[in-house]
Amino acid sequence: MLPEYDFTGAVRGKYYERYRQGTNVVLLDADVAEAFRDSASVNDALRLLVSVAEAKVSRRRGDAATRPRPHKPLQATARRARRA
Repeated sequence: MLPEYDFTGAVRGKYYERYRQGTNVVLLDADVAEAFRDSASVNDALRLLVSVAEAKVSRRRGDAATRPRPHKPLQATARRARRA
């Protein structure tokens, strides 16, 4: 330890529990970081994006289950058309 390190008043294990819960650090590019004032606004935007994506996926799954599939015959490819 270097002599210039001063741990007077330090608390051992102050962030231990928070660290045990896990960390998820994400670095934003500068142009993206300019759009957000703090981490709360980033989290709000990401939560909104996730909810929109989940709604779209669940709606798409629901549509596919109720929509009848067309019964079209397959079209001949260019290769088959030349042989005929």
